[in-house]
Amino acid sequence: MKSKSFRPLLLCSSVTLCFGGVSHAQDAMQTLEPLTVVGSRDAVFEMPGSAAYVEASEFRERGYTNLGQITAKVPGVYVRSEDGFGNFPNISLRGVDGNRSTKVTMMEDGILTAPAPYSAPSAYYAPKAARMAGIEFLKGSSQVKYGPQTTGGVVNYLSTGFAEDDGPNFYNRTTFGSYNTLFEHAWYSDTQDTAAGKIGWLLELHGEHSDGYRDIDGSSKDTGYDLIEPMLKMFWEPNTALKQRLEFKVGYSGFDANETYTGLTDADFDRDPDRRYAATLNDEFTSEQWRTYLKWIAEPSDALRLESAVYLNTFRRNWDKLSAVDLSATGSTITNVAEAMKTPDGIALLKGLGIGNITATDAFRDHESYGWQNQANYQFDTGAAKHDLAFGLRLHYDQQSGTDVRTTYASTGTGSFNQSGQTPAAPITRQEAFATAIYVEDSISIGNLTLRPGLRYELLDLESSAPGAVSNSVDEHLIMGGLGANYDFDDSNSIFGGVYQGASPANPSGYAAGTDSEESLGFELGLRHQNDGLRAELVGFFTDFDQLIAPEIPGGAGTIPSLNGGSAEVWGIESIVEYDHGRASNWSFGLPVYASATFTNAEFAGMPGVLAPNAGTFAGGRNGNEIPYIPEWKLATGIGFISQKWGVNLDASYISTSWGTGYNDDPRPAGSNASAMDGKIDSLLVFDLTGYYQLTDEIKLVGGIQNLFDERAIISRAPLGARGNAPQMIFAGFEAQF
Repeated sequence: MKSKSFRPLLLCSSVTLCFGGVSHAQDAMQTLEPLTVVGSRDAVFEMPGSAAYVEASEFRERGYTNLGQITAKVPGVYVRSEDGFGNFPNISLRGVDGNRSTKVTMMEDGILTAPAPYSAPSAYYAPKAARMAGIEFLKGSSQVKYGPQTTGGVVNYLSTGFAEDDGPNFYNRTTFGSYNTLFEHAWYSDTQDTAAGKIGWLLELHGEHSDGYRDIDGSSKDTGYDLIEPMLKMFWEPNTALKQRLEFKVGYSGFDANETYTGLTDADFDRDPDRRYAATLNDEFTSEQWRTYLKWIAEPSDALRLESAVYLNTFRRNWDKLSAVDLSATGSTITNVAEAMKTPDGIALLKGLGIGNITATDAFRDHESYGWQNQANYQFDTGAAKHDLAFGLRLHYDQQSGTDVRTTYASTGTGSFNQSGQTPAAPITRQEAFATAIYVEDSISIGNLTLRPGLRYELLDLESSAPGAVSNSVDEHLIMGGLGANYDFDDSNSIFGGVYQGASPANPSGYAAGTDSEESLGFELGLRHQNDGLRAELVGFFTDFDQLIAPEIPGGAGTIPSLNGGSAEVWGIESIVEYDHGRASNWSFGLPVYASATFTNAEFAGMPGVLAPNAGTFAGGRNGNEIPYIPEWKLATGIGFISQKWGVNLDASYISTSWGTGYNDDPRPAGSNASAMDGKIDSLLVFDLTGYYQLTDEIKLVGGIQNLFDERAIISRAPLGARGNAPQMIFAGFEAQF
């Protein structure tokens, strides 16, 4: 039995543990809708912690499908893209490691949606933002009810909901643009009152296709992707004495991308950022994901609300990718692709013009995740204090297994490769986790003051089984808690703040190897204002991280144990101002403007020395070095014009420089762990111009230019080498709603 000692902070929140907010629970009690993390843009104003709610209308209006574009104006949220389209988002909240979004709790409709959030949190799936009705973010001290990753925060995707009006409703959006990029999103919904009760159903289809904008040396093969996502959702509110609702959802994602781990050298990127080396010709990613849940919601009384859900998610993927090189024929011992890119012989081999062999790994991974989660809200008064007491229990199981098949190709020296060998399928380490999570939270309202103390406990039963070895089992105890507060000065102004103890578990192999859970202690204090078309927020925060869990090594074979990578301190300021002078002045048209700014100082601290190369992107980290991929500044601004017939938006976003690894310097000399992952990530300023014309009451024409001035820069050096943002892309189409 392995347990941890946590800081005395937890004593201050021993009263309760987290569930939903007062306003969200009360709204749900009136409508029988499932609980949400934030609820709405207006609900953000009452949160006892930093939060954001992005409505679908905001990103659909601009034709955004990439989560990085969608969150450009959201303070404190960083999204690193790898392919330019946002198919593999790396999400960081307030300076946590964003690699594969491992340090955020990712959900869809309140259900864990990462393929194996406990046993293999570093995976290759995120819900596609473009099909969502909204996206919710929690960054502060109000996230106790959500786990397992609580050092960073929460991202909750909200799938398309049922039509608000009875009778049939239809929606469709179709656009086409640069590089044969096609977008399709359609749904049909119907809600009816019957003798058996109120019923509703929704059938949705979302699809995307692109030929891609990169070119492979000596090949006409495209570098694009195909995505298809159907979904069925149904509900029934029976005519019974008990006010209750049953809701069922099943969705599927089929994804195929000619994508690669391997990027470019800086010199080749400067010459042509859209190039791909000949050695990546056969790289391809395919995946299938099924997601389903059955929810039951009941209100036995005006004061009591119950919600229970069973869920099952499966995710299977194959990534056939360049994983190693053999330069022994040149007298070198280099086998790592990122290190080979720092040598002339290695670069020549990747182009198929040098001597040597390359190895591609067909990495099949099978993930399964299912569970049963329950939550209850009970409202009562004690004197002048109003309570919304919430309890929760979740039983969860997930696992990852798979195989690796390695194929060797010999360079012809003329720009191509011939297959020269293949290994049989070899199983990787199987990882399993069974987690029991309980939490309690009390939202206490006394006049204009709301206090929200909470406590969360998780018991993890973890097992890793390496091929041909004895399995390792370990129990881990995680305790998390905090206190958030919000005070309304009046209807327009409020102050909020909180303190929170977070934890992030290692994978089962990591615990078996002696890795400790990551811990964090965070503080925040902020001000909010909303009135007459003006919304503003200013927040300061500080987070102290201990026992950082380093990112996995890109391109590593099999399942790699996670390891601790020292400590870090992160502090910053987040602000956003939104104002619509047209709305405030009661004009016949809107003139919305916004400005968003985030300053983040994220540095390694209390390090025993320099992190070794097996620390992934943290490699080379030492005291005072910046955490990779966390820029100091993230800025966004925009202005729009909205009338009954037409509208236009001009948006700009800026990211300052950051580093690709903890080394924080220009790439190291060859022969000293030099890696193409080292080096600066460029600053980038991008403008987007989009608009619409309302042709009829039901039909709207849409179009725009993204990356208006075709600005190009290195946005990532992970997994293996420099890669850039998407070029200028033009789109046009229509939106219909009946």
